[in-house]
Amino acid sequence: MSVRMKDIAEGLGVSLMTVSKALRNHGDIAEETRRRVLKRAQELNYQPNLTARSLVNRRTHLIGLVIPDLMHSFFAEVAKGAEDKLAPKGYQILISNSGEQVEAELQQILSLRGRNVDGLIIASAADSAASPVVEALKKYGTSYVLVDRPVPGLKGNYVGVDDDEIGYMATSHLLAQGCRRVAHIRGPENGPAKGRLRGYRRALESHQLIVPTGYISSGGGNGDISGHEAMQRFLRLTPRPDGVFCYNDPVAAGAMKAILEAGLNIPKDIAVIGAGNVHYSDLLRVPLSTIDQSSRLIGQTAADLLLEALEVKAPVVSQRILFSPRLLMRESTERQS
Repeated sequence: MSVRMKDIAEGLGVSLMTVSKALRNHGDIAEETRRRVLKRAQELNYQPNLTARSLVNRRTHLIGLVIPDLMHSFFAEVAKGAEDKLAPKGYQILISNSGEQVEAELQQILSLRGRNVDGLIIASAADSAASPVVEALKKYGTSYVLVDRPVPGLKGNYVGVDDDEIGYMATSHLLAQGCRRVAHIRGPENGPAKGRLRGYRRALESHQLIVPTGYISSGGGNGDISGHEAMQRFLRLTPRPDGVFCYNDPVAAGAMKAILEAGLNIPKDIAVIGAGNVHYSDLLRVPLSTIDQSSRLIGQTAADLLLEALEVKAPVVSQRILFSPRLLMRESTERQS
């Protein structure tokens, strides 16, 4: 016979409400009481009946996280940050991968809604107010927070970083290191890629430099293969670039592989900088300079905003939170001693 909360309460001589609050890590329970309840629950191998609980409070305690690339550790860090805040409140995260495809993202959102998730955290592939994703989120009313990618037409909570500033900061750093022929490997057709391209152009303009023909390239994706292919195209140019700002760190890793395969030196021949500060950036053959995006903090903040929307019965004012990017200089751009 399964153990009930009532059994824990009777054994400890406390109320059923006290046990319930302790198991949910509620703030108004004394620490000693919480410890006793959790210890007794563990001794009895108590397993909460999630179905029954959801019927009572109309909550599943499930949060959907929709991301464009499961392999990109930036989004893994965002997910970990969200879990930091959601797990102590009793929520579990269901992760879906859209592969940068709007249709796939829409189907995942509908599927998560079908599972009655309490809310959504979305790094969306949509880049237009006419997207069916926008229509679905407006129509169904599920609480959501956008991360990393703002979506035109959606005015809900958003947490990210100033992508224009990322592009400007990264390109300005290359120029400060003595580069004068700076190329850019751009990302997919989404908000972050457009913002970083604007920042790249703005930095060159501030130094009265023009973008030579062929110096902006896209490998058709946002991973190392696309970076490798784009860099191979740059290496065929005359003159070739002496610095490259890459959309993100995986793209930069692919670009550096192409440079080294060509027998060139990083950063003496070509300096390289990425964005995202993924966990392996400092472990590459040439440690990669990058722009830190506070990925884990983005996840934590998004979770906080979603919890506020779920726990406060009155409507909350949507917030747009942007974190400042931070330059991390490593060997891949260290041309000036």
